[in-house]
Amino acid sequence: MSFPRAPSSATTSTIITRLKAKGYHHFYRPYFFERFSLLNKNSLPRSYHNEANSLYNLNHPLIPKSNLNSSTLRSNIISSPLLLFSKPSNSLNNIVVRRNFSLFGIGKFAARVTKIPVAVGSGLAAAGSYVAYKVEQASSATQEQISKARDFANNVMDNVNDFFGSLEFGLDSSGNGGNPNGSPQPPNDGGDGAATAAAVGAAIGSGLSGDEENTNNEGEEEEQELLEEDDNEDDDFEDTTNDEMLNLTRQMIEIRNILAKVDTSNNIRLPSIVVIGSQSSGKSSVLEAIVGQEFLPKGSNMVTRRPIELTLVNSPELAAEVADFPALQMNNITDFTSVQKLLYDLNMQVPAHECISADPIQLIIKSPRVPDLSLVDLPGYIQVEAADQPMELKKKIKIVCDKYLESPNIILAISAADVDLANSAAIRAAKMADSRGERTIGVITKIDLVDPTRAREILTNKKYPLKMGYVGVVTKAPQQSIFRKPTGFQAFVSQQNFERQYFKENKEEFQGTSVGTRLLKKRLMKVLEKSMASSLRPTYMLVQQELEETSYKFKVEFNDRSLTPETYLAGSIDTVKVAVKEFSERFGRPELRSLLRSELDQRCLELLAERYWNKPSPANSTGSEHLIEPNLQELQHATLNDLYWVRKLDLATSSLTKSGVGRMSTLLITHALLSEIDNIVDNTTLRGHPMARNVVKESAQSVLNGKFFSTADQVENCIKPYKYEIELEDREWALSREHSIMLLKEELRQCTETYNELKKQVGGRKLSQLVSYLEEQNNSKQDQQQQQHENLNFSYALIKRGKEAMFLKDRTELLKFRIQALKSSQCKFKENKYKCPEIFLDAVAEKLTQTAVLFLNVELLSDFYYNFPRELDIKISNLTKEQIELFAKEDPKVKRHVEIQQRKELLELAMNKIEDVLALQKYKAPLASNNGGDESKNHKGWFR
Repeated sequence: MSFPRAPSSATTSTIITRLKAKGYHHFYRPYFFERFSLLNKNSLPRSYHNEANSLYNLNHPLIPKSNLNSSTLRSNIISSPLLLFSKPSNSLNNIVVRRNFSLFGIGKFAARVTKIPVAVGSGLAAAGSYVAYKVEQASSATQEQISKARDFANNVMDNVNDFFGSLEFGLDSSGNGGNPNGSPQPPNDGGDGAATAAAVGAAIGSGLSGDEENTNNEGEEEEQELLEEDDNEDDDFEDTTNDEMLNLTRQMIEIRNILAKVDTSNNIRLPSIVVIGSQSSGKSSVLEAIVGQEFLPKGSNMVTRRPIELTLVNSPELAAEVADFPALQMNNITDFTSVQKLLYDLNMQVPAHECISADPIQLIIKSPRVPDLSLVDLPGYIQVEAADQPMELKKKIKIVCDKYLESPNIILAISAADVDLANSAAIRAAKMADSRGERTIGVITKIDLVDPTRAREILTNKKYPLKMGYVGVVTKAPQQSIFRKPTGFQAFVSQQNFERQYFKENKEEFQGTSVGTRLLKKRLMKVLEKSMASSLRPTYMLVQQELEETSYKFKVEFNDRSLTPETYLAGSIDTVKVAVKEFSERFGRPELRSLLRSELDQRCLELLAERYWNKPSPANSTGSEHLIEPNLQELQHATLNDLYWVRKLDLATSSLTKSGVGRMSTLLITHALLSEIDNIVDNTTLRGHPMARNVVKESAQSVLNGKFFSTADQVENCIKPYKYEIELEDREWALSREHSIMLLKEELRQCTETYNELKKQVGGRKLSQLVSYLEEQNNSKQDQQQQQHENLNFSYALIKRGKEAMFLKDRTELLKFRIQALKSSQCKFKENKYKCPEIFLDAVAEKLTQTAVLFLNVELLSDFYYNFPRELDIKISNLTKEQIELFAKEDPKVKRHVEIQQRKELLELAMNKIEDVLALQKYKAPLASNNGGDESKNHKGWFR
C-alpha cells in the first residue's frame, strides 16, 4: 500500500497546533486513515491527501485527552464545518460518527445508580423530602440544558472561525489548492476547505472507536502485513521451475500413496518426512506452523498414541484449509477444532494398558498455503514411564519409531533450544537410524527462550553435525492478553509475525544461519523432492518386477478373466431375478388357492373338534346345577326346532368367517413368498454372502410390507357378506360333501398311524393294560390311597402315553362314525346342514377361499412380481463402493481373484506415473544444467 508524499514539517506543525487548540492531544494513524478513506479521494486536492497522510504518519492515537464522552465533544462534531459548510453532494454525508461503549462509562453508570435517593423514614417527613428532591432535580436538569445550549452556540462560532482559518492548510502544497511557487490562491468555492475539514472530522470520528474495533483492525493489519511479506518474499525467491516441475512432488506423493496400497510390507515405497521428538519439544507446534492451523491433539498424558500419516496438498483453488480422513470416509472438514477432537478420539481408542499402536491414522489437508509434503507424526519419546503407564511403553515407542526411521525416509528431528542437544532423544534416535546424518534435518524450537548468541551456537554446532543442517524456528508467539487467546489462522498469523520480527531484531546474531518456518517449508519441499527423485529409478525396477510376477499369477489362476466387485454383484443379482421370474410362472392363482384352502381346512377341523368331536370332561359334581352336553350320536335325530344344534352350527360358522381371514391369508402368502426367496438365494452364488442375503430379503419384505395392510383390508371387505348370510347351491353342497369325506378319511389315517406308532413304542400288551387301567380310573371312584398304590405300577411318562392312546382310540372311532354319517342319505341335501356340520363348514371355507384369492392375486402377488426386481435394484444401487467390495470378498475365491486383479491395476497405474515423472526429469535435465548458475543465485532465504 502506497501513500502520497507527506507535507513539510511546517504544515504538520500547523495541523497539530490547530488540533491541540481544539483539545485533541494524541493521534492514532490507522483509524484516521480508515475514516479518511471513506471520502472520495478523487474529489480532494492533493494537498489534502498529503495532510491526511501526515496525520497517518504520526505516532500518537487521535483520542481527545479530555471530555471524550462528553456532550460538548459530540456537539462539536455535529456542529463542525463538515456539516455546516460542505456541499450536499459532498461524500461527507457518508460519514457516520459512532459512540461506542467504553470501560470508563461503567464507573459513571455505577455512580449514577448509587445517586438514587433512598427514602428514609415514613409519613409526612419522607414525602416532603421526596418532593424537595424532585424540585431540585428538575432545577438542575434545566440549568444543564441551558448550559448545553450556550456551549453549542459558542462552538458554532468557533467552528465558523476555524473553517475560514483552515483554508490556509492547502496553500503550502502544490496541486489544485496552491501553486508550485508557494503563492496563495483563493479556494475553489470552499471545496478544498470542506474536504480538509472532512478529513479532520474523519480522524476525530475514528478516535471514538472502542477497544474491540482496535483489536480487530490490529488483527487485520497483521494479516495484511503478513500477506505483503509473503508477496515480497515470493518476489525475492524466483523459482525458474515451470508448472510441470512444481507438480513433481505432488505426483511422487501420489505414487507413494499408490505403492502403500499395493505393498503393506513396505518393500516398495518412496520416502516420507518422519517427525520425531520428545514430549514437550514443540513437535506438534512445528507441524501446525507448517499447516497454518491448530489441529493436533494436545495433553499431558500421552495423547499421540498412533502414527499420523499427514499428506499436505497445495490447492490454490481452495479458499481455506480442508481436511479428509480417507479411512473414515470423512471429507471436506473445514472446522479444525473437529479435526483435533477426532484425532484425539482416534488416539484414545488405543487401550490405556497398551498406550501405543502401530496402526496409522491417515489425514489429508488441502490448502492454498501449504506445500506438497508427505509427513508422519510419531509418538513422542519419553524418559521415564508414569505410574499409570506400562513398563514397556518406552520400548514400544522405540519399536514404532524405528519402523518409520528406516531408509529412505527423511528424519525431521525436533529439539528444544532450552535443552542440551546431548540430551535430545530425537538427535539420539536419528543418529542410530542415520549414523552419517545424510537424511536428517535438525529443527531447534523455542529459540526465543535462549540468548541469541547461544541460539547461534546451537544452529552452527559441529559437535552433532547434520548434512542438511539445523533450522531454528519460533513456533509460538507470546500471549498478549490473558482474556483473549488467538486461535486458528489468527494464531498462525501472530506466530509468523512474531517470528519474523524476532529474527529481524536479532539479524546480526543469526547471520549465516537457517531460521524461520518459511525457510523450513522450502527446505522440506526441496529435500523431499530430491529424495523422492533419487529413489524413483530403483522403485521403478521393483515395481516392474512385482508387476510381472502379479501378471503371471493372474494369467495362471484366472486365465486373465476380469472380475470386479461390481460385475460379480451384478451377475449374482441377475441370477436371483431370473430365478424369481421362473418362480412366478410356477406359483400363480391355482397354487395360491391351494395354499389358502389347506389353511382353511385345518381351521375347519379345529372348529369341529372344538365344537363337536371333543368329549366333555368327566363330571366332578352331582346335582341339578351340573349341565350335561348332549351326545354327538343324537345329532342324527336332531330337528330344525332343536335350538342347541342350530346355535352350535351358527357359532362355528361365525368363528370361521370372523377369524380374520384377510390378515391370515395375507400373512400366509407373505411367509410363503419370503420362504421361496430364501430357497432361491440358497441355490445361487449369494448363499455364501450374508450381506447380500439380507439385501435381497429386505427388498422382498419392503415390497410385501407396502401392500400388506391394504390387501388384508380388501380381503376383509370382500368376504364381509359371508359374515351375515351364506347361501349354497346343490352343486356346491355335493362338492363340499366329497371334500369333507376326504378330509375326515385323511384325519382318520393320521390318527391310525400315530396310534400304531405309539403301540410299537410302548408295546401292544403294555398299552392295552395301560388303557384299561385309565378307563377304570375314569369310570370308577376309589379312595386316594388305593389310587396311589396302583399308580406305582406305571410311571408318569407311561401314563401320559396311555392318555394319548386313549384319545387317539376315541378319535378314530368318532371319525369312523362321522364318515358313515356323511355318507348317509341325510347328508345328501343342504337342508340337513345342522346334521352335517362338516359339509357346511367346508362349503363356507370354499366360498371364502374363492373370494379371497381374487384380491390376493391382484393386490399382493402380481404387485410383488412386478416391484421386487426394481426394489432390489434400488437397494443395490445404494450400496457404497466399500460395501460392494466387502461383499465380493466374503467369498474366499472371489476375494483372491479381486485382490490380484486390483494389485495388478495399481501396479500398472504406478508404473505409468513413474514413467511420466522419469520422462519429465529426463526432459528437464538439460534445462536445469544450463540454468544451474542462475538458479543458485535466485534461491535466497531470510538470513544467509
